[in-house]
Amino acid sequence: MRKKLPILVLLVVQFSYAQQSLTLENCYELANKNYPLAKQSELFAQKSAYETASLNTAKLPKIDLNVQTTYQSDVTGLPIPLPNVSPLNKDQYRATLDVNQLIYNGGLIDSNVKLKEIQTQTQQQQLAVNLYSVKTRVNQLYFSILLTQERKLILTSKQEQLLSKIKEVKSGIKFGVLLPASEQVLEAENLKIKQQLRENELDRIRLLNNLSALIFTPLNDNTVLEKPVISIAKDATVLRPEMQLFDLQNQQILSSKEIIAKNKLPKVNAFGTAGYGNPGLNMLNNSFQTFYMVGLKANWNVWDWDKTKKDKAALSVSESIIATEKETFLLNTHLQLQEIQTEIDKLNEAIQTDQEITNLRESIAQSSDAQLKNGVITSSDYLVEFSNLYESKINQKTHQIQLALAKANYQIIKGN
Repeated sequence: MRKKLPILVLLVVQFSYAQQSLTLENCYELANKNYPLAKQSELFAQKSAYETASLNTAKLPKIDLNVQTTYQSDVTGLPIPLPNVSPLNKDQYRATLDVNQLIYNGGLIDSNVKLKEIQTQTQQQQLAVNLYSVKTRVNQLYFSILLTQERKLILTSKQEQLLSKIKEVKSGIKFGVLLPASEQVLEAENLKIKQQLRENELDRIRLLNNLSALIFTPLNDNTVLEKPVISIAKDATVLRPEMQLFDLQNQQILSSKEIIAKNKLPKVNAFGTAGYGNPGLNMLNNSFQTFYMVGLKANWNVWDWDKTKKDKAALSVSESIIATEKETFLLNTHLQLQEIQTEIDKLNEAIQTDQEITNLRESIAQSSDAQLKNGVITSSDYLVEFSNLYESKINQKTHQIQLALAKANYQIIKGN
């Protein structure tokens, strides 16, 4: 049992420091799910449910309890006295229960409910637009971290090759082929590489912390980001969430026009009143009485001084405003796509040239290596070509990461 315990502890430690793999799509999903704005989606739905329920209450009977007592300076009287008829009291009392039930209003309530649903969808879509913009920030951090990963691999490879060369130089110094200063030059370069590796690691930790804060997911030093394979289609279709937002805004205007038209339709209500008071409905009976009254009431605004026409005209102007906003958005989006496409083409050409440069640098570095072994050149001369080789490799890898970032941004600008 004592032997098994250290093994168990070791496994737990190894699991804790195991590599965490993360993709670009994972980051998009986590940012979209955990970003504080995302909480508004559920809040919009709750708010809409309450508002819709409130609108639908207009279909239910409206019940009012009214109690009134008054004292007046004069009351209605008859010019001549009549038998069994007493004058009204100046203090009067009345309690009624009034019920009003909507019978017909041209579907105005349902139209308001429909408008409220579209307004909620518009708010949800505006939220989607706001969250979509976070993807650009995710891209910048993700590919910056990828670049630090690639730089680490290249610098580590450079260091390993340099350490191997230092061993060879030490052997050459031992047998008198090379001068002692040759080793010092290479050791100085090794210290420089160690410094670059440390700076690169600190940059990577900083970027990982920023990405972790953006996607609200803990990331550690062992987190490895996978290289995304991105292909872009060059068709002109823009599928950004803004496009659906424009459509919903137009639907909202159409629904508002429908409500304006239905406001002019007649409205019919049934009503009823039951009460107890002194006097009741019989004004000649000066005593407390129960009474009731039922009926129908119709209301129709036959002339609104062209208010409906003006309201619809204002909404039509709003439609034109949305159309110009959509046109401007598409124009700016296509301009951005053209700019990024130019950058992609430029980077593709640069990468091809990088490969040619790297091939030549490798050939030159191999020749310098042989010359250093034979004492033809100094270690400083060798180091120049050796550094040029790895500089070309870093440039090539940087351009490759920049190309992947440009493609990812192209997808975001176009919409997927």
